[in-house]
Amino acid sequence: MTSPREVLLVGEGNFSFSAAWCQAAADSARVTATCLQSEEAARQQDSAEENIQSLKDCGAEVYFQVDCTRLQEHEELTQRLFDCIIFNFPHCGRKSGVKKNRNLLAKFFCSCVQVLKEKGEVHVALCNGQGGTPEDKPMREWHNSWQVVAMAAEAGLILSDISSFNGDKHQGYRCTGYRSQDKGFHVEGALTHTFTRSLPYTELQRVKMKAVLGRETVHFEIPEELSEYVNRDFLSPQSHHPVQIVEEQLLKELQLDWPVHRLEMDLPELFRNSSDRLQTCGPDISSSDIYWIRPTETCVLGEEQQEAEEDCGSHPGGYGLRPSLLMHVPEVVQHPDLSLGALNAVSGLAFRRVPVSRSISPVFHQLLLVGALPGESQALLKLRSRLEALLAPHGFSFEGEEEEGGAIQRVWVSSKGASRVGCLTLLPSPAEAPEGFQLCVATLNLDLLARQLFSLSDWRLLWSADSRFLAHFLAEVPGPFRNFSLYPPAYTHDVSFWVEPDSFDELAFHSLVRQASAGAVQEVVLVDCFRHPHMGHASLCYRLTYQSPDRALSHGQALRMQLQLRQLLPLHLQVTLR
Repeated sequence: MTSPREVLLVGEGNFSFSAAWCQAAADSARVTATCLQSEEAARQQDSAEENIQSLKDCGAEVYFQVDCTRLQEHEELTQRLFDCIIFNFPHCGRKSGVKKNRNLLAKFFCSCVQVLKEKGEVHVALCNGQGGTPEDKPMREWHNSWQVVAMAAEAGLILSDISSFNGDKHQGYRCTGYRSQDKGFHVEGALTHTFTRSLPYTELQRVKMKAVLGRETVHFEIPEELSEYVNRDFLSPQSHHPVQIVEEQLLKELQLDWPVHRLEMDLPELFRNSSDRLQTCGPDISSSDIYWIRPTETCVLGEEQQEAEEDCGSHPGGYGLRPSLLMHVPEVVQHPDLSLGALNAVSGLAFRRVPVSRSISPVFHQLLLVGALPGESQALLKLRSRLEALLAPHGFSFEGEEEEGGAIQRVWVSSKGASRVGCLTLLPSPAEAPEGFQLCVATLNLDLLARQLFSLSDWRLLWSADSRFLAHFLAEVPGPFRNFSLYPPAYTHDVSFWVEPDSFDELAFHSLVRQASAGAVQEVVLVDCFRHPHMGHASLCYRLTYQSPDRALSHGQALRMQLQLRQLLPLHLQVTLR
């Protein structure tokens, strides 16, 4: 038998809402109703005596002189946890300004979390326009609203639902004003905001990893800004993660034209650099795109040890995180289980140094398809046709790249935002392939595909550790995603510094932004650049937009992250803060 929900109502006036709610809930909830006034003052309100008696007849508890900003200090509440806390039309009283009411909300939310269950909810009803969300009609200017979502973030709460406040469904409810004054609030267009806990922001941790490269074992640490993206196992068949769903569906559709063979290969995420290694990744990859790694320990067997030590000593970029699975095509082609006349599929993580932006991520899941296919089948055009039929209706475009003679040798796949999602390429046939076969290779960014196919507002949601994200995709046919964190607040901060033009690594700056903010910065934009006419050095000003798609991010947290960035910049880059 399910236990009844524990429900706490605060800031009650004449207790009419509590009484109506208690009767409607029947045996499904244990109600505790409270007000700020003394018992004597509360009972003087119209119908209050009747409502209080009705509550007690239903088995509810009624307490007076309960300050909703100090719930944990009340003797009867301090040892209890509630499933739901309800506060209707909070107000500081009289003609208090928006700042006072914001402060009331912030203190209330911080008090709530002390007596709220882990999966509990906080319901706050506000008059139309007060909340500061697009659901208000009309929506007030941000500075003139109560900024309810930002105030809840101070307590680690996110807005998970918003609905019309319907007082008529609570029989006998009559809205009263501040301290139960006869003049009530205007509840036409009022909204109920439902808040839940979010996962907290935590400091990024160094992650130790190991890669086996032939006879060489390399121990290394992943860059801090990437630590939350590794060892997540999203592509396992049991994960039900959207990238796994997209991959599975793609391979299923491709089977209509060719056999699809999934190769089980343990491909290392680290590679050892050589003069032609990056060339295998295609024309869109350069050395500056690579996360170069300095090993913490390297163990090599036999004669290779001295050679490896000399290479690492002379070239600081001796090891790097793979920017594309394309560099593994030689291993795939030589794999004993390679199936001729079929598409051989391998998937895994790829890493690229990119600017902080809304459209591209530094880590993504990539699908590699390698097909040794009969030449007369025009494999590249056929593969393009199949993928275009699948993806073009969802806003993806295909653009061919011709070589000498007019034959198309490469096809780029792009998303609505012009971000490249993948590439289809013809490569020289392997020596072991029968005569007349073509080597057709394709790579697809599963993260960008999943984001667009499931209408995700932010690519960072794909990496959310909140169980509510994955729960949506457990359905048999998951539809467009509706976020569990609505209208997250955004904060902008600028940072300016002097640089020597030839020594500044802008991508290193973006990496520090990710590290300092634990991924909370959504976008970085260069807003001003000034070169000193005599000294030669330049001043750069970047604007950072802090916003989280799945976690509560308060103004104070964003400010602390910004200060952390300012501390890291002169330590890691040759810059002088302004």
